[in-house]
Amino acid sequence: MEIEEKKLIKGGEFIIKENSPDDIFTPEDFSEEQIMMKESVKEFIDREVWPNKERFEKKDYDFTKSCMQKAGELGFLAVGVPENYGGLGMGFVSSMLVCDYISGATGSFSTAFGAHTGIGTLPIVLYGNESQKQKYVPKLASGEWFGSYCLTEPGAGSDANSGKTKAVLSADRKHYLITGQKMWISNAGFADLLIVFARIENDKNITSFIVPLDPSNGITLGDEENKLGIHASSTRQVFFNETKVPIEDMLSERGQGFKIAMNALNVGRIKLGVACLDAQRKVISSSVKYANERIQFKTPIAKFGAIKEKIARMATSCFVGESANYRAGYDIESKIKNLKLEGLDDQKAELKGVEEFAIECSIIKVGTSEDIQNCADEGIQIFGGMGFSADTPMESAWRDARIGRIYEGTNEINRMLSVGMLLKKSMKGELDLMNVVMKVVGQMTEGKDTILENPVSVLTEELIKIKDLKKVFLMTAGSAFQKYGTEFEKHQQVLIGLSDMLIEIYFAESALLRTIKNIDRGYDMPFQSDMSKLYLFEATEIVLKKAKEIIGNISKGEAKKNIIKGVHRLCKYDDLPDIISLKNRISDKVIKENKYCF
Repeated sequence: MEIEEKKLIKGGEFIIKENSPDDIFTPEDFSEEQIMMKESVKEFIDREVWPNKERFEKKDYDFTKSCMQKAGELGFLAVGVPENYGGLGMGFVSSMLVCDYISGATGSFSTAFGAHTGIGTLPIVLYGNESQKQKYVPKLASGEWFGSYCLTEPGAGSDANSGKTKAVLSADRKHYLITGQKMWISNAGFADLLIVFARIENDKNITSFIVPLDPSNGITLGDEENKLGIHASSTRQVFFNETKVPIEDMLSERGQGFKIAMNALNVGRIKLGVACLDAQRKVISSSVKYANERIQFKTPIAKFGAIKEKIARMATSCFVGESANYRAGYDIESKIKNLKLEGLDDQKAELKGVEEFAIECSIIKVGTSEDIQNCADEGIQIFGGMGFSADTPMESAWRDARIGRIYEGTNEINRMLSVGMLLKKSMKGELDLMNVVMKVVGQMTEGKDTILENPVSVLTEELIKIKDLKKVFLMTAGSAFQKYGTEFEKHQQVLIGLSDMLIEIYFAESALLRTIKNIDRGYDMPFQSDMSKLYLFEATEIVLKKAKEIIGNISKGEAKKNIIKGVHRLCKYDDLPDIISLKNRISDKVIKENKYCF
C-alpha cells in the first residue's frame, strides 16, 4: 500500500504535533502473518528454551549456540534480511515482533539473539557491497554462521570513536593488518564472523572491517567474563595481532566506521527496547501466580492492597511500553517504505528510515529498559524472601534486566542524545521547534485554555493533558536554550531532565492513542483506559518535577515565578482521577486472569 508523504510524521515531531489515533500502529493491528510469527516464536521459546533455563544459568554456551541454530532453522534470524540474501524480507515491525517474544526466554538468549541479528548482521546488510552481502549474509541469516560486533575497547566505551585498534595497510597493499584489543564482545565465544572497528593511520574517524574469526590469523579470545547476569551470553575480550583482512573486506568506505556504529546502535536501541517486553510479561505473570498461591494471615497476598499496587504498576508499564515500541517501529517502517517509493534502494531506505527516528529509538531504549528493571525488582518484592533465591525466576530476571540500561549506549548517554538530536533537527530546519516554542509562550502569557484541533470521542481530557505537557516541555526547553545557547549540550543535568519529560510524554501519548483507536473500532478497553489514565497521572507528576528543577536553575526573579505559575496551571487536574481505584481495577483484572492479560 502506498504511503502518502503528508501523512508521515518526522522523527521527533510528536512533541510539536497533535497526533491522531488513526495515525499510529498498535499491536491490535498485527497482520495474520505477524500473529502466526508471534505464535511460532512463543512456541519455540516455551518448547526449546524456557524449560532449559537452568542450563543457561550454568553458562552452557554450547546450548546457547544450539538454540540459536534452531532459531535459524525456523527462520527467526532472517526476518529482516532481504530475500535475495537468504532472508524472509519482512518489515521492520515484524523484526521487532520476533525480538519481543524471543525475550520471553532469558536475558542470556535474548542478548545472543539480538547481538547476532542486530549489530552482528545488519552492518553488512546495510553497508556491505553486493559481493560482501552475497558472501556473508546468507550464512548469518540461516544460522550457519554467527556474528559478533567488536567496537568497545578498554578506553573507548561511550566515546566509541576514540578506539586505539589500528589497521595498517600491508606492503603489497592487498591487506590491512589489524592490531588491538576489544572488550565486552557478545557472542565472541561461538562467533564465526566479526564486525571490527579500527583506525587507519591518523584518521579522524574509525573504519569498519568484516573479519572471519580464524585463530590462526592472529585472533585470540580472552576468558569468558564473570558477569552479574546474562550468564549464557558468551562475552569475551578479543585480541588482534596483525590480523590480515583483505582490502575488499573493508565495510563501506574508509572513515565511515563511526557512522556505521552509530546507525547500527539506533537499530539496536529500539530492538533492545522491544526485547524487554515479553520478559516483562513473564515477570508479571510469574509474580501474580505466586501472589495468588502465597497465603499469609489466611489470605492470598494478591488480595492485599500493597501487592495490588505493585501489580498495577507492573502491568501498566508493560502496556504503555508495548504501545510506544510498536508505534515507533511502524513509523520507521512507514518511512522506509516511502523512501523506497521515492526510488532509494533497500540499503539507503532502511538507513535513512531508522536514522530519521533516532530520537524515538533512544527514548524507547531508556524507557523500556528501566521499566523491565523496575518490574523485576517488584517481582522480587512480591516473592519476598523466595525472590532472593536463585531457585525462583525473579532473581535471574533482575540480574538479566540490569544490563539493558548499559549496552547500546548507557541510558545517560541516550537521554542526552534524545534532546540533543531534537535541538539539532530544529537548528537544521527539519523541525519547526522554535516557532512552536514562541507560540506556546504567547498562549501561556494570554492564559488561553488548551483545545484539541482534532476532537476525539473518548479520553478527551487526557489528550488535552498530553498537549499541555508538551507545552511544558517546549517552554522549559526553549527557556534553557535561550539561557545556554550553543553551550546547551554541556549542561547534562538539564538535558537529562528534559529527556525524562520527553520520554514520559511519548509513552503516555502512545498508550492513550492506542486505547482511543481501539475503542473507536469497537474494542472493549476499560482496563486499557485505566492504565492510560494511571500512567498519564504519574507522567504529569514527573514532568512537573523535572520542569521545576530546570526552571529553578535557569530563571530568576519575576520571570521564574511566571514560568512556574504557568507550569503548575498546565499540570494541574481540574477533576483529579481516583488513582487508587484505577490501580485496584487494573490489578484485580490481572489477578483474576492469573497472568499479564493485556
